[in-house]
Amino acid sequence: MKIERVQTGVRMEKQLVKVLKGTAEYLDMSLGDLLEGIVLHAFDGKEPAFSAETRAKIAALKAIYGCTLDATMSHKLTE
Repeated sequence: MKIERVQTGVRMEKQLVKVLKGTAEYLDMSLGDLLEGIVLHAFDGKEPAFSAETRAKIAALKAIYGCTLDATMSHKLTE
């Protein structure tokens, strides 16, 4: 399907971005494509967005980058 993409200027927690970039690299896709997929799964209420193998890789990346964030912290982060 043909779409139009726009550039965004979002701010995210530093270690979370590192894990996202590492996951995108692991899956051989762009960060934007990864985020689009995650959002589409979330909007449709489809879980999980990743296979068990990919979730294991994400857990390893979180450990490497010191990312302790999880879904319970959603919408509760402050600077």
